[in-house]
Amino acid sequence: MSRKQMEGDNQRRRTLARQARERGKRASEAGVSLGASKQFEHVDDAYRDGPPVAGVSKPVPGRGTPDTAPQPTPPAPDYPQVDAEIAGAEPVQPAGVAYRELIWEVGRRAGVDFDEARVAAVAAVTALAHALDDRDRQRLLDAVPASLHDDGAPATGTGDLSGFLDEVGQLTHRDRDQARYRAQAALSALADQDGGLVESLDLPTGLRDLLAPPPVGGGMVDATGRTATLTADEIRGALADLPYWSGDPRALSRLLVLPADSLERVLARLGQLRHEVGRAPHVGRRGDNQAVLVVRTASVGGVTAADLDLAHAVDAAIDESGAGMAS
Repeated sequence: MSRKQMEGDNQRRRTLARQARERGKRASEAGVSLGASKQFEHVDDAYRDGPPVAGVSKPVPGRGTPDTAPQPTPPAPDYPQVDAEIAGAEPVQPAGVAYRELIWEVGRRAGVDFDEARVAAVAAVTALAHALDDRDRQRLLDAVPASLHDDGAPATGTGDLSGFLDEVGQLTHRDRDQARYRAQAALSALADQDGGLVESLDLPTGLRDLLAPPPVGGGMVDATGRTATLTADEIRGALADLPYWSGDPRALSRLLVLPADSLERVLARLGQLRHEVGRAPHVGRRGDNQAVLVVRTASVGGVTAADLDLAHAVDAAIDESGAGMAS
C-alpha cells in the first residue's frame, strides 16, 4: 500500500470516528479504532446485516453473554402434601420436660443457685420414680431428660410421703424440712411444665400436696433460701389458733395427761403423721399417763411455719382418736 493510499485511509477513519462521536458512540464501537479493527473489512462488518458471528466470547441471540446466560431451572422440591385444614395451624412443640428451664424454675422457687436446684430436681424425680408403680415409673422416666434422674441411686424410701422425703434428704444431704421444701419446689415446677403427666400419676398419699408451689417468706424460707424461724410476734399470733400449745421462737409444746391406755392410743396415732405429712412431734414421757409433745425445726434451732402446720395436724389427730384433751 502506497503512502498516499495510507493517508487517504487515515482520513477516512478520522471521518468515521467523528461521525461515531456525533451519534454518541466511541470510535471503537464504530469499528474505527486503532489496532486490528482499523482494517476496513472490520468497518464494513460493523454495518452488515444480521447478528455478529457467534463464538466462545460472542453474544448469541436468545442466549446472552457467557456471564449473563440463564442457568437451567432446578426441579421443584418434592414437598409432602399438607392438609388444607391444618396448613395454618401453629407448629407442634415437642412434648416432654425442658431440662434447663425446669432447673432455673426450681432454683427460683427454692431460693437456691443452679447447682443446688439441679441436685434438688434430680433427687425429687429419682425419689418420685422409686415411689411409683412400674407403669407410672416408666411413663415418668420417658417424659423427663435422662439427666433429671439418677439410675444408680438405690430405692431407700418406703413408697409413702415419709419415705419419699427420707430419700430426697439422703440424696440432697439436707434435713427433712429442707428436703420437703426443695422437693416441693421441684415437683411443683415439674407439674407446671407437664401437668397432664403429673396429674395422671398414681401418687402416694400426701405426695400430691407437694405439687403446689412452696410458700415464700412467712417462716418458710429466708432471702438465702434457708428455712426461716418465726419471730416472737409471729409465735404469739399463731398460738391464738393453738389453744393447747405454749412456747416461744425456740419450740412449741403441748402436755397430754390421759389414762395410760388412751395415751398409748394417741401416741400411736401421732406416729402415723410421719407417713401422712412427713413429720411427727417429738415425744417425751412423764410416767404412764403423761407425755409432752414438742414441735421445732432442729436444723435452724427454732419454730418455723412448717412447725405450726404440724401442731395443727397433731391437734386434728388427737381429736380423731377420740381420747379427749388435757392441759
